[in-house]
Amino acid sequence: MKKYSILILIVGLAALLLVQKKVVMPFVYKVVQSDLFLVESKDQGGQTPISTPLTKLAFLHCNNYIKSKLEPNSSVSFHDKALNAWSLGNYQYIINGEIDITNTSTITKKYVCRINYKNGDNEEGAIDFANWSIEGLSGLDSI
Repeated sequence: MKKYSILILIVGLAALLLVQKKVVMPFVYKVVQSDLFLVESKDQGGQTPISTPLTKLAFLHCNNYIKSKLEPNSSVSFHDKALNAWSLGNYQYIINGEIDITNTSTITKKYVCRINYKNGDNEEGAIDFANWSIEGLSGLDSI
């Protein structure tokens, strides 16, 4: 049995590779080509920064979220508009902004906020923060 163990290992690996190539990968390609992950939405994503009423609201909601996480005695000020804002599609946004923190001196820190509008195409409740969710925040770890 020991003299055939290497041969069995090689045949087993060849069988696994053959199954992956002939069965698994064609199935994966069919799933990727299907509309399984397609989300129909009026909000289309893009690679270039945009400025829309929803990105402005997303910027304000990110700032309010940051303000709520700070200590009450912290002295901070937010810039008037985001540095950049991107739509990922389906009402998901990436907001890049700046915050000025004043202790003994003023320090400007950049942050990135990922935020999602939960109501989709219904934009009536966009002002209410309860209709948004913060998916992530980075760049302000030291606050």
